[in-house]
Amino acid sequence: MNIASTPGVGGTAMYAPYVASKWALRGLTKTAAPELGRDRIRVNAIHPGVIATPFITEPAVGSDAPSPTSTRPSRSPSPAWGEPADITRALLFLTSDEASFATGSEFVIGGGLLLGPALKSEGA
Repeated sequence: MNIASTPGVGGTAMYAPYVASKWALRGLTKTAAPELGRDRIRVNAIHPGVIATPFITEPAVGSDAPSPTSTRPSRSPSPAWGEPADITRALLFLTSDEASFATGSEFVIGGGLLLGPALKSEGA
C-alpha cells in the first residue's frame, strides 16, 4: 500500500518537490502492481486530502497560524478536514480480503478537495 496525497493527483503550486514525490508513488503503484500480481501481492495507493493532524491543526514553530488558508475546510465540498480514522478505514479495507480484486488502483480520500471550491451555503 502506498500513501500518496491529493496533490499527487492534481498538483499544487509552490510544492514541486512534494508533488513530484507523490506522482512518483503513483508510478510505483502502477508498475509494482503488474510486477507483483503473479505472486498475489496487491499494490494500491491512497491519496489523502487534508487530514486533521498536528501538522495542520497546530501552529508551526515560530508561527501564530496553524495552516495555510488553502487547507481550510471551507474551500472544499466537505465541511471539515478528514480525520486519521478516515484513512485508517480505507487502509484496512484495501488490505483485507474484501478488496482482493483491487490492485494498481488509486483511492482519493479527500472530502471532494479536488473538485474545486465549495458553494457557499444558502444561509450565508
